[in-house]
Amino acid sequence: MASGYVEQMFSLSGRTAVVTGGGGVLCSQMGEALARAGAAVILWDIRQDALDQKVAAIRQAAGPQARVAAVQVNLMEEASIQAAIEKSVALFGPVDVLVNGAGGNRGKSTLQEVKAEDVEFVLKLNLLAGCILPVKHFSRYWIEKKIKAAVVNIASMSSYNPLSGVYAYSAAKAAVMNQTMAQAKELAPYGIRVNAIAPGFLVAEQNRALLLNPDGSLTPRGQAVINHTPFGRFGEAHELMGAVLFLCSEKAAGFVSGITLPVDGGYLAWNI
Repeated sequence: MASGYVEQMFSLSGRTAVVTGGGGVLCSQMGEALARAGAAVILWDIRQDALDQKVAAIRQAAGPQARVAAVQVNLMEEASIQAAIEKSVALFGPVDVLVNGAGGNRGKSTLQEVKAEDVEFVLKLNLLAGCILPVKHFSRYWIEKKIKAAVVNIASMSSYNPLSGVYAYSAAKAAVMNQTMAQAKELAPYGIRVNAIAPGFLVAEQNRALLLNPDGSLTPRGQAVINHTPFGRFGEAHELMGAVLFLCSEKAAGFVSGITLPVDGGYLAWNI
């Protein structure tokens, strides 16, 4: 009885999800979680080789019944986004879930050493490509087709408090949380929910050198993170997946929109 209730509440059977940044480790794991919950999943990324590897990995993990595909796209170009939507719909039918996983950072520096070109790139990558432009084009498609849909943006701990040395990234992720609320307000009348997840500190490709030394010991920044995380450890990628499934599920979160959900081991609750 319990397992049937949980499956009914969180199943994504019959849904089709696009995951941007799907060639990356974390986003591909989100894609795997969605596939395991029954959704057809389409990974988007600019790197075709990475997409091919992640599609194969999800198919192996989720089983032969999983419907998984990939579409190469440049999220900095609106024409490419529109073409990718058309290709995605042609693969599995109407898309009604979007996980905006694309993002990243470029370097770490003091304010006096910040390069304007790096700030511009990081803002475009995280705010435009990673949030605004995909929702712009998908929402137009959803409204035209009268499709109720769910969006999950990816915010950050820096959405709440800026992290030292990453001015552009902190600004962009604060804006993602802001835009999640703005998008939720505008799209609610059409039955489109927009929420975000703010991951705590997980060791991934882009931050490994910042948090860990080559021998696996903590860097000074890694130690500072652990000191401010009540759980006393870094998060694991799989610990984000329940939040993703919750926010994508209409039955579990059908009245939830405009929130940013921290999954952070208590990082934001740290005090003295």
